[in-house]
Amino acid sequence: MRYPKAPWLLSALVAGLLTVAPAWQRAPDEVDLALVLAVDVSTSMDPDEQDLQRRGYVEAFRSPSVHQAIHSGILGRIAVTYVEWAGAHPHVQNVVVPWTVLESAKDSLSFAERLARAPIRRGAGTSISEAIDFSLALFSSGPLLPTRRVIDISGDGANNQGDLVTEARDKAVVRGVTINGLPIMLRRPDRREDTTLDAYYRDCVIGGSNAFMIPVREPRQFLTETRTKIVNEIAEMPGVAGLIRPAGNSPGTDCDTSESLWDNVTPAPHAPKMHAGQEL
Repeated sequence: MRYPKAPWLLSALVAGLLTVAPAWQRAPDEVDLALVLAVDVSTSMDPDEQDLQRRGYVEAFRSPSVHQAIHSGILGRIAVTYVEWAGAHPHVQNVVVPWTVLESAKDSLSFAERLARAPIRRGAGTSISEAIDFSLALFSSGPLLPTRRVIDISGDGANNQGDLVTEARDKAVVRGVTINGLPIMLRRPDRREDTTLDAYYRDCVIGGSNAFMIPVREPRQFLTETRTKIVNEIAEMPGVAGLIRPAGNSPGTDCDTSESLWDNVTPAPHAPKMHAGQEL
């Protein structure tokens, strides 16, 4: 049996296949930065503090200074995802807002509103290592082609569950990912480890090209320092530089120490901002 020739049929078929092609086959989104905001929701922070922490991120993406930082890049757009984390148990890490490309102020405001509406999930334990591993895997989960990749860790305690935090950090750094930090040090009388958390983040958590950290010492700083940190990460400000400590060197802080053993550590002096490898 002979079939009639229909040249238009092949064109229509190709067009139809392109229309239904899966998302992973489309060209990746080129962005200046892929940024994972990994935020601690462990029960060591009370609900009011966690609400204020969330508001710090929401207000940051509503801020004109963040919009300007995004536009300052070569491409003028970034990709952001917001993750909540706690201990090492399953389902404690949660993607609140998936990868979202931000190019215009409208995009950033929409991201902020979506984040503001999402509930906060709390969990027991503090596993920074699991948070880093979970965040690292997210870079392969979206059709992105970033110039830089950054994991932004916000937390109020040392790693006390899961693998060693230094192993997770080094794994990310070897893959070209920078880890920045926002240690939360609210000087609560029942948590003396807060006074040394900046040193712990400096020596054990942050690392990679231009890694830095900004401590939060007062509740009001959730709004100001979160915005400052995000602007620095997006714009990669000159002067914000530091390198990871070489493997095998002994850091100034015991990176294997859990939160429960931080009772007898001498408080560190105030340091508004520190880079990986910088002395207190």
